[in-house]
Amino acid sequence: MNPDRAFTGSPWEARFGFARAVRIGDRIIVAGTGPVEDNGTTTPGDAAAQAARCCELICRALARFGAGPEHVVRTRMLLTDPEDQEAVGAVHARVFGAAQPAATMAGVAWLCGPDWKVEIEAEAIIPSQPPPADAR
Repeated sequence: MNPDRAFTGSPWEARFGFARAVRIGDRIIVAGTGPVEDNGTTTPGDAAAQAARCCELICRALARFGAGPEHVVRTRMLLTDPEDQEAVGAVHARVFGAAQPAATMAGVAWLCGPDWKVEIEAEAIIPSQPPPADAR
């Protein structure tokens, strides 16, 4: 089974040699996603604004494979300041709360962007497509 890859154009993808998301079968793995704007700058503002941008980019990557936040089964939220956990958790609940994925929130010393307060990754599972009726 060959993996399918999605890219968002983030400068980090080409610079560090990775795809934003990889789909293998019914599984989609979305890389750690920082609050990067389309022009490569960092989303300004607090951790909640940055978490919302991370989630927007994750959902964009999922959509390239026909998936959405309702398909997410696992998330990881990395924060540089423990004071931001409530704000980031509220954004996570708004975006992924209906799916209730297994989730981890952890503190880290730093993230790739010096102004980043949060980075989020996700995994999703989408139903496999049934074979066409004439193939059964």
